[in-house]
Amino acid sequence: MILPPNTPVLIGVGQAVDHWDGSDPAAAPSPQSLMQHASEAALADTGVADAVRSAIDVIAVVRHFADSAPGMVPEGTGGCDKPPLGLAARLGITPARAIYSIVGGQSPQALVNEFAAEIHAGKARCVLLSGSEAIATAKTAARKGVTLDWNETIAGDMEDRGLGPMLLDRHELRNGVGAPILTYPLFEHALRARLGRTRTEHVAEMSALWADFSEVAAANPYAQFPKAMSADYLATPSDSNYPVADPYLKWHVAQDAVNQGAALILTSAGQAEAMGVPRSHWLFLHGSGEAMDKNVSLRPDLSRSRAIEVALKGALASAGKTPSQIAHYDIYSCFPVAVLLAAEALGIDERTTALTLTGGLPFAGGAGNNYSMHAIAAMTQTLRADPGSYGLILANGGFLSKEAVGIYSTTAPEAWTPVDHAPMQAEIDAEAAPARLEEHATGTIESYTVGYAKGRPARAVVIARTATGRVIARPADGDKDAAIAALLDPAKDPIGRTVHITHTDGVNSFTVAE
Repeated sequence: MILPPNTPVLIGVGQAVDHWDGSDPAAAPSPQSLMQHASEAALADTGVADAVRSAIDVIAVVRHFADSAPGMVPEGTGGCDKPPLGLAARLGITPARAIYSIVGGQSPQALVNEFAAEIHAGKARCVLLSGSEAIATAKTAARKGVTLDWNETIAGDMEDRGLGPMLLDRHELRNGVGAPILTYPLFEHALRARLGRTRTEHVAEMSALWADFSEVAAANPYAQFPKAMSADYLATPSDSNYPVADPYLKWHVAQDAVNQGAALILTSAGQAEAMGVPRSHWLFLHGSGEAMDKNVSLRPDLSRSRAIEVALKGALASAGKTPSQIAHYDIYSCFPVAVLLAAEALGIDERTTALTLTGGLPFAGGAGNNYSMHAIAAMTQTLRADPGSYGLILANGGFLSKEAVGIYSTTAPEAWTPVDHAPMQAEIDAEAAPARLEEHATGTIESYTVGYAKGRPARAVVIARTATGRVIARPADGDKDAAIAALLDPAKDPIGRTVHITHTDGVNSFTVAE
């Protein structure tokens, strides 16, 4: 088969991790240094670093958490004002375009999808994608009283894509839906109820799945938390595995205190050949999918993710593959429900099919918006070692909100063409949303969670259904302790229980009926 020279190809990957303990301030890794180390590793991985370095005309950086969510990084550390240009300067590259991505864990795979199409169209020659987080450094420094100064001002223009679309609206925020740690439990409990599991049974299932993930992380040289943990430990509250939001304990959720960087290099087959990149290093994108879901309270079924379902279906169709033809997976794993819903959509058994190559966000590390760049790097190494096989990456952003999928292989596609993701999005946009109520009402709990602060229950939210719509509510004034006690009552599953809703000044409050 003659390979068209404009076929996009992934030619280099690199990762970096640092377990800085705070003892030597001069050795403290920064987001900039971690990106530099990962990018140099990706250049070296191509086998012809100098040729590739001189060919790079686009650098795109995944948005750092410090520029995504205020308060994620301790104040005072600062940062680079133009991260892609800062990286370019460290690498000795002068790109024609420098891009800073929108917020979201879908970004690494979405950027691969985007620039594969640009390379195919001749709009880009060689593209470096990179990202990093040094949240562990910042937190360790703050705890030990170490002063860090990451401020860096870079001349030149970059394309700053901003924060992207809002994923929650004022109605949701007013009524208690907000941070991921208080939102993903709503999906988790809804799925648990649909599957007919008790709370204890579902925690056991989550913990058994995560125990498998932790074993992968224990063997991953780039993992931030490379320690195998037993299902019993993961299911049991303790000083080191305390409740964060029902049903989650600490190690059930993504751990963002990481020092990690990753990088990928994309180019065309013709350019790769001209630069002398060995064919054994080439990896091809065979299919892709992208979709964005409605706001949380407007989704018809909280126990499903239509964005995951649609993006996976579209990617498999565009690659001409079925799940049985995929040998390797890395499914985004910020919370167990993301993995469980993806496995369900694929029709595979999460307990018998390996669904991570890194160990996932709780154990390999939740490197902000950039986790899936580590997954793609790991997939590249895995597929090179298993030539001819196929691998699937699912990257997730927001609240199961933004999904990006890529299907890869060392086998070249017969005729590469960009995938049109618009029909996938149209499928979701066309679906009817439930009515949201702002009125006095009585309904039944559809899902709920209780959030913890310093190990103690501190806040709660329920989503309830009535005959005419859906209600989001927080505990009524003066009734918080009773509401939390009712939701945590081990003798009564909250789902299906009756709640009375009072609406006052735009806020819905609930009390649980006896």
